[in-house]
Amino acid sequence: MSGARDVARAIDALRRGWPVAIDGISFLAIETADAEGLAAFDGDAAPAALLISGNRAATLKLTNQRAATPAAPVLIRRAHWIDLAMATAIADPALDLATPLKGPFETAPLCAPPTAAAALRLTRLAGLLPALFTRRDGPSEAQASAADIDAFGSGADLRIVSRARLPNAFAEQSEIVAFRSDGDTAEHVALLIGAPNGNGPLVRVHSECLTGDAFGSLKCDCGPQLDEALAQIAASGWGILLYLRQEGRGIGLVNKLRAYALQDQGFDTVDANLRLGFQDDERDFAVAARMLEKLGQNRVRLLTNNPRKVTALEALGITVVERAPLQAGEGEHNRFYLATKRDRSGHQL
Repeated sequence: MSGARDVARAIDALRRGWPVAIDGISFLAIETADAEGLAAFDGDAAPAALLISGNRAATLKLTNQRAATPAAPVLIRRAHWIDLAMATAIADPALDLATPLKGPFETAPLCAPPTAAAALRLTRLAGLLPALFTRRDGPSEAQASAADIDAFGSGADLRIVSRARLPNAFAEQSEIVAFRSDGDTAEHVALLIGAPNGNGPLVRVHSECLTGDAFGSLKCDCGPQLDEALAQIAASGWGILLYLRQEGRGIGLVNKLRAYALQDQGFDTVDANLRLGFQDDERDFAVAARMLEKLGQNRVRLLTNNPRKVTALEALGITVVERAPLQAGEGEHNRFYLATKRDRSGHQL
């Protein structure tokens, strides 16, 4: 538990614009830093270097200097003209058109790749852009280890903390179950509809989408898919909807809205995520598997168009006896988005 608490404190520190230390190396999130904090972080030593993801490095055309693995970190030497404003322009693709990037940028070898990778993961857990200032032996307000950051959110210590009857518009016989883990800052829920009938339950693994689920966004199909999934589960007589707190394919609400802004510039949903420095899909379905295990369901019929979910759950010990397609919500505003999911993310009916 102490390791999870260390990571939670580090997440909070990054969001507040405070430096953190991971295995003896200090990091300061570019997004939440201010001039005073950066000056204190630099101290009297040489200016702190910049750490970005391989995907963002590819957008900045740095792959001619150093081969960039998409999910791997890339270190940029800090020239004297890279102040906080320029570092922000390097980190945030929303400024790519408004503020043409200056150069040249010079990359450098990483001294501790696993630590750097853990630092980028920590920014994602904090809902921030994956870009940091970094230096050895710098100040810190919180400390965590790379191993604890890697394990954070895996659901290893997941437990049921509350359950209650929840009649709803789709099924009067329904129960909601809440899950909590020390190694996670989010609480996930399951909605159990109907009663076990000897067959594997019809299961929908649904990732949170505030804009679609609550505000009726037409940019995606999440809201209609949620409604259709609940309707099909109710019609089947027995099933479970897992509602995972993994907004925006795991990049968080604010970064999802940044991706929306990039889509308005003409980028598809995959390229928007990549320009932000993330993977196409950052979600981890380990929590879903643990939730099903806690509910005593190791054999399921999965309601999804995404073969990655089937592969992920089966790798985590859940037997998927059937994949049932889910089609709902296609319209004028999301037709290109749905085509991108099919053609670039492998979704299929």
